[in-house]
Amino acid sequence: MKFIVQGGLEKSGLKGRIRVPGDKSISHRSIMFASLAEGTSHITGFLEGEDSLNTLRAFQAMGVQVSEPIDGKVSIKGVGMNGLQAPNKPLDLGNSGTSMRLLTGLLAGQAFDVELTGDESLSKRPMKRVTNPLSEMGAKVDSAEGGKPPLKIQGNQKLTGIHYTMPMASAQVKSCCLLAGLYAQGKTCVTEPAVTRDHTERMLTAFGCDVEVKDSTVCLNGPAKLIATDIDVPGDISSAAFFMVGASIADDADITLEHVGINPTRTGVINILKLMGADITTSNQQEVGGEPVTDIRIKSARLKGIAIPEGLVPVAIDEFPALFVAAACAEGQTVVTGAEELRVKESDRIQVMADGLQALGVNAMATDDGMIIQGGEIGSGTVHSHGDHRIAMAFAMAGLRSNGDIHIEDCDNVNTSFPDFAGLAASCGLSIQVVND
Repeated sequence: MKFIVQGGLEKSGLKGRIRVPGDKSISHRSIMFASLAEGTSHITGFLEGEDSLNTLRAFQAMGVQVSEPIDGKVSIKGVGMNGLQAPNKPLDLGNSGTSMRLLTGLLAGQAFDVELTGDESLSKRPMKRVTNPLSEMGAKVDSAEGGKPPLKIQGNQKLTGIHYTMPMASAQVKSCCLLAGLYAQGKTCVTEPAVTRDHTERMLTAFGCDVEVKDSTVCLNGPAKLIATDIDVPGDISSAAFFMVGASIADDADITLEHVGINPTRTGVINILKLMGADITTSNQQEVGGEPVTDIRIKSARLKGIAIPEGLVPVAIDEFPALFVAAACAEGQTVVTGAEELRVKESDRIQVMADGLQALGVNAMATDDGMIIQGGEIGSGTVHSHGDHRIAMAFAMAGLRSNGDIHIEDCDNVNTSFPDFAGLAASCGLSIQVVND
């Protein structure tokens, strides 16, 4: 599948009121924690994308009664902390790094052996970052060469709580250790070098687990127990980011994104865009299931290039493909540093975005830990997403400022996080065509 986005600067910008799909991070965790809980949990707003559906299928394969999603509604009859059953074949997690890393921690404390596999992209992603701390806790996880998937987790291991200081800022690593800690004897603590998303801590608390957060350290005592609860999944701010950038860079844009999660560990994209001069306002703020949500209104603005503060990078890490497009449309130079984590996502997002921007005539230079972008005109051309959903959607929004058509190759994986992205984008003004080869 590929996208063809019709350019031309005379086009109007994005308009209307829309609701983006449910938050992927929260959708993953809602399935995992509800499956381990005692009782039945009901989830609304669940993201019916391929990544979160792969998590759902994994727990079905381990004997959990999980209903098929209908309009984002899922019911899960939890089996308790020790009620999972051995699957009869490896668990295929597709493209989802979150599923693999969190499940590795969760399954390290089970009584059975299990193998985790994924697609070609996931099979290239680094897993030593989770297998190393798990081995310190007593887990046994075998990997392919270089610490890459597939992962083979040995059951019946006695886990012991540790205090782990993470060498990198990663919510997936933090969550993996905490999920293993649910099964470990004693206290498990994780200290992070910079703030990362805290959905795991919030949701574990909602499920009745006593989680202690102090400064940059999170602790819990094991073995633990979870009690069923209901979860309302807010709109995913990572998906909303594409429309925030699109409305900011387009002429005559005025769009409102409804019921978007604004967890403070995820709002870096809003803060960065505001520093660049974006016109963003919020209203109707409330708290749903322990997560703050709001409506976000974005109007056209003249963006200016900035040096993005490194402290904002970890809380906007998934939104940088979109932010790179904003920088390409801004007046002056934008400098991104401290974002080396982007090189080990679904693709090397630093290099792939730099290559794509250059193909469209933008002065963009990749660095080891970020990019230097000189704002200016965006031309027409063909870019390759390398199977990365966020790359594909970012370049789709670039069409709002391009002087010609943009062809985006290899867009199948957009469905991992944003089913019918093209349809929703077209409904509010983006001239986008989906071509199935």
